[in-house]
Amino acid sequence: MPAPAVLFAALIFSTIGFLAFRYGKKDMLWKPMAIGVALMVYPYFVSRTWLLYAIGCTLSVGLFIFRD
Repeated sequence: MPAPAVLFAALIFSTIGFLAFRYGKKDMLWKPMAIGVALMVYPYFVSRTWLLYAIGCTLSVGLFIFRD
């Protein structure tokens, strides 16, 4: 059973990814769609808590940098 911090991070970053994917799909922007898919999928492959938060924060910041 994973730690509560891992479950919380997976829930938060997957939700952000889903919302980014919906935004990208609505406006037909491939960058938010790709980052959204990455945010939704990567928690399945990362089990270390610090790495989960580091990747999630990096991808979330990437949404603002690559929004055009």
